Amino acid sequence: MSECFEGAAAVGARPKIAFVDDDETLRRANTQTLELAGFEVLAFEGAEAALQRIDADFPGAVVTDVRMPRIDGFQLFRRLSERDPDLPVILITGHGDIAMAVDALHEGAYDFIAKPYPAERLVQSAMRAVDKRRLVIENRALRRAAAMAEEDLPLIGETPSMDRLRRTLKQIANADVDVLVAGETGSGKEVVAELLHRWSRRCASHFVALNCGALPETVLESELFGHEPGAFTGAHKKRIGHIEHSSGGTLFLDEIESMPLSAQVKLLRVLEKREITPLGSNEVRPLDLRVVAAAKVDLGDPAARGEFREDLFYRLNVVTVAIPPLRERREDIPLLFAYFLSRAAKRFHIEPPPVAAETRRYLLSHDWPGNVRELVHFAERFVLGLIESPGPTTSGEAMADGGAGLSLPRRMELYEAEQIRQTLAAHAGDVKATIEALGIPRKTFYDKLQRHGIVRTGYAKGS
Repeated sequence: MSECFEGAAAVGARPKIAFVDDDETLRRANTQTLELAGFEVLAFEGAEAALQRIDADFPGAVVTDVRMPRIDGFQLFRRLSERDPDLPVILITGHGDIAMAVDALHEGAYDFIAKPYPAERLVQSAMRAVDKRRLVIENRALRRAAAMAEEDLPLIGETPSMDRLRRTLKQIANADVDVLVAGETGSGKEVVAELLHRWSRRCASHFVALNCGALPETVLESELFGHEPGAFTGAHKKRIGHIEHSSGGTLFLDEIESMPLSAQVKLLRVLEKREITPLGSNEVRPLDLRVVAAAKVDLGDPAARGEFREDLFYRLNVVTVAIPPLRERREDIPLLFAYFLSRAAKRFHIEPPPVAAETRRYLLSHDWPGNVRELVHFAERFVLGLIESPGPTTSGEAMADGGAGLSLPRRMELYEAEQIRQTLAAHAGDVKATIEALGIPRKTFYDKLQRHGIVRTGYAKGS
């Protein structure tokens, strides 16, 4: 995993070097050398100033002269090692200090450079050091993600929007109010519902999930409300519905906007009275119920709401929780991808492959219409070697400059991939309709999906 991905903090940022030297002329010269090589340099005239700024989370490497007043370079190295043994420290030594520098290497110093030295020697050592540091930061991020996933199922993310979401869920988990979860396809609505249940007093009882769009209207009411024997043709025995079964726990109704009007009327009564009367029965049964409903559309917008009852929307809308789409929290994508990559490798019992720079650019530029679910599938296919080097997200991005620098075959590939994505989106991932619109055989379609690294399920309705 050590080569697989750069940590979120490193993506798009210049590598960072702390340079410590009490000689102002040398400090300025080396700072300029490192900046010209692409580094962001923090220059310090002494160890005291450096110690005030460099902590265990410092994302770069440290270069320090050995001969300095008060606190010398060796002492600085040892103090920094106490804060973080994995922080790379490069020592700049005079000829008489080489033996001591070798001893420092045995103690864990990253490298030493003897004076006088060419600029290339400093730059190369610094490059290797920041690469090592980047891997350390990445692995720590992975461990944090794994720990977070263990607790949060996995509601992973370090952006402010995800931090607010986790705080909100913990705040309302025990409030025992009905919750409406809004979010796009694949954004993690069921994960949010499970967390509300897990963090509430109801966690010892049932968590019951039902996709309202996945059941035919003819059986939905029976599945929700239950029935008595003889209630309708084919009802040979009593059935406890999902609503009653979830009493004492949490009922999660996904794609509630797809619920038929007849069932909406009955659900509204259940929510208002907290009681249920199964089909074919006159018995009223009390419920201890919490409902978490999820919708892919904005139920507060009459145009988007369609036939969904306004009074049911307001009854459900006690608390609304919105999940941001992945494209609005791109800073979380490296952490998410690293976690899903590690999880997929463990699942398939193989080593995760290294991630090329082109793939990293793709991860951060792609719009992820299937959100986290699409990213999960992408990570799994990447681990299996089915995706080697995806190109830009869209032909528009690739061709913004007229395709300069790209060969004609590559431009055609990008255009083809974009046409497939647009057609999939237009037909909500329906394979038959997409194939007919593209006018290609089914096998050719699937071959092209694999070649371009397109995950069809990310476009599917209800995915």
